Amino acid sequence: MKRCTKWGVVQPLDRFYRAKGTKDGLRGDCKDCFAARRKRWYVENKDREIARVADWQRRNADRHRAYQQERRQQPEVKRKNREGHLRRKYGMTIEQYDAMLEQQGGGCFICGRPPREDSSLHVDHDHSTGKVRGILCFCCNNALADFQDDPALLRKAASYVTTNSVEVQEEIQLARARALSLVGGGS
Repeated sequence: MKRCTKWGVVQPLDRFYRAKGTKDGLRGDCKDCFAARRKRWYVENKDREIARVADWQRRNADRHRAYQQERRQQPEVKRKNREGHLRRKYGMTIEQYDAMLEQQGGGCFICGRPPREDSSLHVDHDHSTGKVRGILCFCCNNALADFQDDPALLRKAASYVTTNSVEVQEEIQLARARALSLVGGGS
């Protein structure tokens, strides 16, 4: 236990930062006092501090980039970043996203594919109103975008696929019948 030189409160040793050159190897002020002092200093010297950090990042670009990439892969950071994105772009929480995904059976609203382990599904929304419609996989979301969310184009595409699918099946059946008649007729 140690007494903080700023507050005078006795606290466990883990509440103090280490400091070389001191008798006990710890700073005199506790972590809370140090943080409050640092915060005040930052507010008073914000421009200077931002410039200092930007300069360090520029001089150590590779090291900074590696740190950022490693940090982004941490599960808690990924979830926090995802939550911030959902809140800013769609006005929804990650809990609302999870509930919507569960209501859809855990996968894409259109094709039913579940999200991959390393990614999440896309929030589909009406671009004119911003209203969220559902959660889609990358392919289905892009398909809607490619058809410009136009129901007439989507119906035409569905008709095309259906019509051509039936015609292809009929051609396969005719070819099969011809092949059988040739095999049967040649014996």
